[in-house]
Amino acid sequence: MTESTTTLRDGHTPVPPSPAEIRAERRRLIESIRALRRLLDGRRAFELADRRRLNREARDRGRAEAACAKTLQRVHERRLRRERSLARRIDGLDGKREHQERRALLVLRRESVESSLRATRLTAGDVNGIGAGLIRDLAAAGIRTAADFTRVSWGKAPGGKGGEVLYIHRPHGRKVHVNGIGEHRGRPLMEWRRAAVARAKARAPQELSADQRHRIAEIIEAERARLQAETAELPREAEAAREEAVRLRTEALSRLAGAAREAGRAAAGRRAEFDAMAERLLALQAELAAHQERYGDAGRRLRHAQRRALRPLPAAPAPYVPGAPGTPGTPGPPGTPGAPGTPGTPGTPGAPGEPGSENGTGSEAGAPTDGPRTERAPGTHMRASLGWLLPIALFALFTVVGVGELGDTTPPLWLRVGSRLAALAAAAELLRLWVPRRRPWTAAPMPPGTGARSAGVLLALAAAGMFGSGDADVLGPAWVTGGLAALLLATGTGRRRRG
Repeated sequence: MTESTTTLRDGHTPVPPSPAEIRAERRRLIESIRALRRLLDGRRAFELADRRRLNREARDRGRAEAACAKTLQRVHERRLRRERSLARRIDGLDGKREHQERRALLVLRRESVESSLRATRLTAGDVNGIGAGLIRDLAAAGIRTAADFTRVSWGKAPGGKGGEVLYIHRPHGRKVHVNGIGEHRGRPLMEWRRAAVARAKARAPQELSADQRHRIAEIIEAERARLQAETAELPREAEAAREEAVRLRTEALSRLAGAAREAGRAAAGRRAEFDAMAERLLALQAELAAHQERYGDAGRRLRHAQRRALRPLPAAPAPYVPGAPGTPGTPGPPGTPGAPGTPGTPGTPGAPGEPGSENGTGSEAGAPTDGPRTERAPGTHMRASLGWLLPIALFALFTVVGVGELGDTTPPLWLRVGSRLAALAAAAELLRLWVPRRRPWTAAPMPPGTGARSAGVLLALAAAGMFGSGDADVLGPAWVTGGLAALLLATGTGRRRRG
């Protein structure tokens, strides 16, 4: 404390300070305490901001873990799909070989038949009624062998005159009409072609040669070897994809950990500043108390300021430590949900056959089993319940319709206005308490006694409606309801003060 006494010039006899000096010294201490209190008022906002930062860091870590787990699951599912597809294709190679042999035989027989038909030339005397002249006319129209036409049909004559004539269809869709070839000559012509086709089919090969079957077998075996090589390559591809996912997760977690360390150091420095200010404030309060005890009251004007300066410091919010045991949003002991080593947690071994299990394909991923766990936002399990919307809705309803106004009853004006104002005030108070306690960064349960007070206000409104109805039969229940409302209000108020 600054020495406020003065001495004479010879230094022997101390002179007490004047009242003006006492008041000046007292004001200096009070103003210093006020300044420190104003600075310390920012500690709660700082702690809330630091909690939001820790929640955000936990959320980012959880997202990195979830992204890695999702990638590992996709790799596992893709590998299973590829294995099933390749297994089906390998199993179908035997049937494919038979199909290839049948198709090659059909192609071979078709080529043999076409070759035989091209070698079967149409000559005079082969078809009854077709002599050398018609043979020349048919050759001029492009029909020289059995392969040059497929069928005959009737149609209108060229130009639309002369009725119907017989057309001979060529292999590629064209049709020609040869004068002199009608029904009596067209039918034997088709019989001659059918006989040539039957002879060609009879002479066509009935099975493939050994060389042809060997070539088909080589093609099938080459396909089998390629598919088996792809199947053998799948584990290596899946392993590479899993290693890449784990690498990305490790890099992300390392980056987040570095940023968290920097932010933690800055937060620790800021918290140390607040602690130093709190210690300085306590020292100033002790100095002010000693000054007051030594020199007494400094005047009416400073009396209230002294009391305010000497009031105790508000309790500083406890810093949120994610790693502290029992802290919401941190891993519990092994064997609890979300704890390390619990099946189903990202990054831990799962059930057999699942990614990350020892018996499934995930055991090859090399994914860490003791990495950081996903942390929930602190206090989320202590949020104010959604059930508080029911009394809020009831108070809002009473604000609109009032109490005791149903049916033909018309309560007094003061009751109609007063009940609506009371219901509006109760709804506003519940919303003021409930909304901040639903936010993740300020989550907390409702204050103690709030439920009893809300129930008391509801019963008080109901009792007021009964009294306002003017019905003598409900006076007894109205008094009982009013007494119960008063009891609940007193109980809730007492719990609120104790809490």
